[in-house]
Amino acid sequence: MDSFKHRGNRRKLIDLLRSKGISDENVLTAMNKVPRHLFLTSAFEDHAYEDKAFPIAADQTISHPYTVAFQSSLLDISPGDKVLEVGTGSGYQTAVLVAMQADVYTIERQKSLVDFSRRMLRKINLEPRYQTYGDGYKGLPSFAPFDKIIVTAGSPILPSILLQQLKIGGIGVVPIGETNQKMFTFLRVDERRYEQMEFGDYQFVPMLEDKDIL
Repeated sequence: MDSFKHRGNRRKLIDLLRSKGISDENVLTAMNKVPRHLFLTSAFEDHAYEDKAFPIAADQTISHPYTVAFQSSLLDISPGDKVLEVGTGSGYQTAVLVAMQADVYTIERQKSLVDFSRRMLRKINLEPRYQTYGDGYKGLPSFAPFDKIIVTAGSPILPSILLQQLKIGGIGVVPIGETNQKMFTFLRVDERRYEQMEFGDYQFVPMLEDKDIL
């Protein structure tokens, strides 16, 4: 399942991420624990520890490891942080957050990905606190407020309904834009104000409203 070769390639990936400026040891340690090859189709297994994105089910993608590391670093996770993840996808980012000792609440609109990620996360014993199938645009208000929120798809507009689910002092990490996105963080200062920072260009699959049709 997770061979000596896989672990060796993972260590090389961690070295590459360090060379690209990722310095959060909590993130790097977590990514060194998570077998990324299990979250890809077998056709891409030999390339799992390259810094590349790959197609997964439902016309979605698994992000570049650098993107996963960068977004995770921006969250500034502390053990026990309550984190909302919008867009479970294959479950790889979820696994990294759980390995960082976050309490993860994750939502995905593609049923096939919900089923796949749930199976993989259970297999490697990195299950989130709560996982569901639903409309990520709405977040999970019944579980709010959250310490951190991460969106793993490109939102065409600022998702204010999500940011309202942050606690005061909480951080949201959201790529915003249509085909290409800018990465933003939002620090909730009080009930009405957020401090916004921009972190350059990224490319994600679009964030879509409503669930898919079974």
